[in-house]
Amino acid sequence: MQDIQRTSEYQAREVFSRLPAGRVGEQDRKYMNEVLDAGFGNSDRCDMNVRFEKALAEKFSAKYAVTCANGTVSLHACLAAAGAGPGDEVIVPSLTAAATATSVVYCGAVPVFADISPDTFTMDPEDVRRKVTPHTKAIIPVSLYGLACDMDPIMEIAREYDLTVIEDNAQCYLGTYKGQPVGAIGHASSWSFQGSKHMTTGGDGGAVTCSDREYMKRIKRVMGFGYPTIEAESDAPRTVPRDVRQDRDFRRHPTFGYNFRMPVTSAALGLAQLERLEDLVEARRIIAGLYEDAAGDVPWLIRQKVPEGYGHSWWAYVCRVDEQMLGADWRTFRKKFIEFGGDGLYSAWYPVHLEPTFLRMNFYGDAYRAPNFHPLYKGNVKSYSRGDCPVCEEVQRTLVQFKTSFQDYDTAVQQAEALKKTVEYFS
Repeated sequence: MQDIQRTSEYQAREVFSRLPAGRVGEQDRKYMNEVLDAGFGNSDRCDMNVRFEKALAEKFSAKYAVTCANGTVSLHACLAAAGAGPGDEVIVPSLTAAATATSVVYCGAVPVFADISPDTFTMDPEDVRRKVTPHTKAIIPVSLYGLACDMDPIMEIAREYDLTVIEDNAQCYLGTYKGQPVGAIGHASSWSFQGSKHMTTGGDGGAVTCSDREYMKRIKRVMGFGYPTIEAESDAPRTVPRDVRQDRDFRRHPTFGYNFRMPVTSAALGLAQLERLEDLVEARRIIAGLYEDAAGDVPWLIRQKVPEGYGHSWWAYVCRVDEQMLGADWRTFRKKFIEFGGDGLYSAWYPVHLEPTFLRMNFYGDAYRAPNFHPLYKGNVKSYSRGDCPVCEEVQRTLVQFKTSFQDYDTAVQQAEALKKTVEYFS
């Protein structure tokens, strides 16, 4: 397995010693106290969101960043700012959290599901090309489990058909693709700070990074009620002179927008977490290495392929279980792992195109009200069914996800030992 950096126990413990218990440290409390000491009004009195946004942009090699309520509305805002709406299609992978696809439906556009590579489990660029139509507006590649998609061919397709590429990097922090930082390749990048991610803003939260000034301005205005004073720059003046904004003829909404903004308390936590992000990612890489050693070389446990030149950030350690070679089924493997002390064992998400709400298309009540039947939509995607993404449908049933989110090294070692015992039991 490439990209797992082995480290000594001493070095590993040194990394974990810098991770505070409960994911809350002194810096988190310091920034939170700044917010509390400043008190609450109609504005961010200590510029915590501005500070967090500027730090995010720098960390993820972008010119601009904007914080928001969660990683779903970040995708929604990017799509809306790209003009996605009724009559349009957006290509997404079927192996992902459903939010990637539901954000398309929120815009009134039609999700088109692309299949995955059987080796990397990420979006297959060849299937993306097959599914581009005259109605395609955007592509959302997902950096699954911490591994980037093959972005070069995806960006080539986007240039050829004038499409917007929105990276969904909810699970990939500080990852790389052929020497480029993940998040700095597409036209914009969506990030999630939900509690299972490498860093959090207190259970939920999100952000968008982008280097196109006009596109970022549109994204931020979608997130902020469409206010005309919003600019791409985080530290740009946000207020209109009092005599203007208090006048009865002042127009506040030249464009349509939502209230997707991040609370200042969340920004305080996010800024502190961002400052130790390298350690948070390195801890997950160490845990992935422990699992890799525990798995050994049994042929029935097939690792996620990390192509040459990719930097994985290990949101999870994921393998395929070949049930025929194992001589047992997926559930039996999971049960035995738990018996040996494993902390559960997650499957991959059910293929999104086969989730009941997509099979029934009851997004807005009756199926006939789905974006697929909007009078402006002239495409052919009128249903979702088994066989749309055959590789995903086969691979999903075999995937096992091992947690890498432990903040304590001894706990991580114990989980790897549970895997080792499980492997020995079936060998």
